[in-house]
Amino acid sequence: MNGAHWHLVVNHLPIIFPLVGMIVMVAGLLSKSDAVKRTAFMIFILGALASIAAMTTGEGAEEVVENISGVTENYIESHEETAETFALLSYILGGISVFGLWAGINRKKLFGFIAIGALVFSMLVLFFAKQTGTTGGEIRHTEIRNTNAFPAAQSDAENEAD
Repeated sequence: MNGAHWHLVVNHLPIIFPLVGMIVMVAGLLSKSDAVKRTAFMIFILGALASIAAMTTGEGAEEVVENISGVTENYIESHEETAETFALLSYILGGISVFGLWAGINRKKLFGFIAIGALVFSMLVLFFAKQTGTTGGEIRHTEIRNTNAFPAAQSDAENEAD
């Protein structure tokens, strides 16, 4: 397996975990179940760990795809920038979740507030998850590209023909 294959194996997990964690946290808040809220915190922590794996495999994927016809540096760079922001936010959500898990286990009164805060923050994380997934998909999936986003990308192919 090459670097791009490894990245494709792990890159969906950091997007899926916060989504599932958010759903579980809503269920925990509605049911007033501390166990369900702690489960949501664990899922957010898994999402942060998955972000580490996706970021680690990203460079290897870049080395593989940058030499493929139709792939331009503009699309790779756009994805890399959004992925860095998304990863940072995922790490913060993971940190909040570690604190929330600790508060839940030790029966601290902050637990409920941390759960609500993590839920709200997970919505921000999911916004950047969507951006990262879209920019990553644009690298190879021309059907989802906004053709006006990188007009230079089209001229690169023309310049190579010259």
